Amino acid sequence: MLAKRIIPCLDVKDGRVVKGVNFLNLRDAGDPVENAVYYDKQKADELVFLDITASHQKRKTMTDIVKDVAESIFMPFTVGGGINNLDDIRNLLKAGCDKVSINTAAVKDPQLIRRASQRFGSQCIVVAIDARRGTVPNPNSKHSLRGLSPSWEIYINGGRTPTGKNAVKWAKKAEKLGAGEILLTSMDRDGTKDGYDINLTKAISTSVGIPVIASGGAGNLEHLYEALTKGCADAVLAASIFHYRQYSVKQAKDYLKKRKVAVRIW
Repeated sequence: MLAKRIIPCLDVKDGRVVKGVNFLNLRDAGDPVENAVYYDKQKADELVFLDITASHQKRKTMTDIVKDVAESIFMPFTVGGGINNLDDIRNLLKAGCDKVSINTAAVKDPQLIRRASQRFGSQCIVVAIDARRGTVPNPNSKHSLRGLSPSWEIYINGGRTPTGKNAVKWAKKAEKLGAGEILLTSMDRDGTKDGYDINLTKAISTSVGIPVIASGGAGNLEHLYEALTKGCADAVLAASIFHYRQYSVKQAKDYLKKRKVAVRIW
């Protein structure tokens, strides 16, 4: 059985780590390099760095910060935000990250996923999906539970722009085009600490054969457990509970291990 992964996330705006609720009301959470070093010492499995305003502001990801982070840590490191073409991906990989996360550009030009996976390998191409409950057609209605929204719509430009596209259908297409992993964020749960959207997570995880990282809503260690078991996720991404020292990565892994979830203990 493959070990489940614990992944802290650094949402970066104007060179600082920030955290908000439902992608809004951002507050400062420290320096990205200092946070990265802290999580490296905590023995996190991976780290995700998202330049959350790059696509909306039509600019490139801050490669200087990416370089500083990459030079300071030893764990796998994914970078997203402002990636539009193969040159952007190459520059970020050269800056030191192990994987890149693409969202807006992939939705606008799905063939970018194919070109990127063929050029750099699917193992380093992560497709990020920001999804909100909506009314777009649901091709997998069997995953919906009575009383809950039967579908999820994907958003781009840092959650600012609805697309009318169904999240489950898009995840399947991304996999076929060569994505090696899905980073799935529930916009409804982001920053709320109410728990991951288990129905969304399970709908995506059981529809694709590639790893799915659950994101959005972690408020306690039980939420991590639910996403990995009930939601069938391969990894859980969290920010607030780690940034503000509510829990440590070690506490999270110890808890999951006691609950019989396979995790990597360094």
